[in-house]
Amino acid sequence: MTSKTFGYPAAGMSRRRILQGLAGGIAATGAMTLFAPAVRAAKPIKVGYVSPKSGPLAAFAEADDFVLSEFRKFVKDGVKVGSQTYPIEVVTKDSQSNPNRAAEVAKELITRDNVSLILVAATPETNNPVATQCELEQIPCISSVAPWQTNFIGRQANPGDPKTWKPFDYTFHYFWGLEDVIGVFTGMWQQVATNKSVGALFPNDADGNAWGDKGIGFPPVLSTQGFKLTDPGRFQNLTDDFSSQISAFRGADAEIVTGVIIPPDFTTFWNQSRQKGFKPKVVSVAKALLFPTTVLALGKSGNNISTEVWWTPSHPYKSSLTGVSARDLAKGYEQASGKQWTQPIGFVHSLFEVAVDAIKRAGDPTDGAALAKAIGTTKLETIVGPVAFGSDKVPPFAAKNIAKTPLVGGQWRLNDEKYDMVITENKQAPQIPLGGDMQALS
Repeated sequence: MTSKTFGYPAAGMSRRRILQGLAGGIAATGAMTLFAPAVRAAKPIKVGYVSPKSGPLAAFAEADDFVLSEFRKFVKDGVKVGSQTYPIEVVTKDSQSNPNRAAEVAKELITRDNVSLILVAATPETNNPVATQCELEQIPCISSVAPWQTNFIGRQANPGDPKTWKPFDYTFHYFWGLEDVIGVFTGMWQQVATNKSVGALFPNDADGNAWGDKGIGFPPVLSTQGFKLTDPGRFQNLTDDFSSQISAFRGADAEIVTGVIIPPDFTTFWNQSRQKGFKPKVVSVAKALLFPTTVLALGKSGNNISTEVWWTPSHPYKSSLTGVSARDLAKGYEQASGKQWTQPIGFVHSLFEVAVDAIKRAGDPTDGAALAKAIGTTKLETIVGPVAFGSDKVPPFAAKNIAKTPLVGGQWRLNDEKYDMVITENKQAPQIPLGGDMQALS
């Protein structure tokens, strides 16, 4: 709701925001006053953060406590915007890896916790319900850690009809796209001698449906590059029997396996594949193989399994907040947690970089429309690389809401009792150094 009537708030401020402001004023003073002091302390800016702390996607949130602790230290004295210094409060919620729960906690953050901004970064199952709720309630949202198509196209009223796609006003997303991961995966496959027969593991979720889509997914690109794709169809997450998929792959003599599945499902698939004697030369799977814990659970059979790589300690970037390098951020996490670094560390950190940058440029960061406008004009060098909305790296219909970050590919190599990530494909992002050549599975 907006009004141009004298004495009313500026355009873009919702009725709910007006009421919240009045309620806050009454609570602070005990009564409504007509004449406020000339100078008063800035109202805290509440930032909501949603992640899957529990459930099958919990690996994406493993580094949350570390990143949030470091961020709270950084903003302990507030953030200066013009002549005002705003205290920053972060309110966290667990989506429990459940889309319905993600929508519920987003609603809680907006209506009960009165946040000014929500951050989220953990696959479409968490991101999309949160972003959808924010768009409805006109609360700015920044999301990441999912191909941009699953966020922008997947949230359209009619995802199958590009003519109906419309930009969003309050929700913004940055990450790589399907075109990037397809390029990375095929770049790795072309380094190994195979028969170019590919078996696909695409589940019945937002990621699987996008990756397997005959228009925007893997099928059309692989066909033009001479790969034969065997897609046995969608399966439910947390399945306990991959016999039909393994049978289909063996029947097609698939020497390459790809897909985008959750960590426990890949462990089940891989163990059953070994039991049944199915041994492809190349396995490049997204989502599940991002985490060293998943690969360790495979024992020695995880050696040379490959995946997409969005962030590592060797990425040549640093934080716009603290100046810390990717290498030192990962080292800090390992020292604090006693665990090996994981890819989401960099992207969760970068969410708060983008948020603070937008808050500083918003003029009035408590005004949702002003903050959304500032997010949409972001051009920032972050610890995961440049984040720039409105660039020509994204199709024009999505450029307002989407920014792309660099992507490379790599293999997990067994080193004594742990696995190290070795970058083996960087044609799309040569600034990220290679660590070795692609090797076939043993």
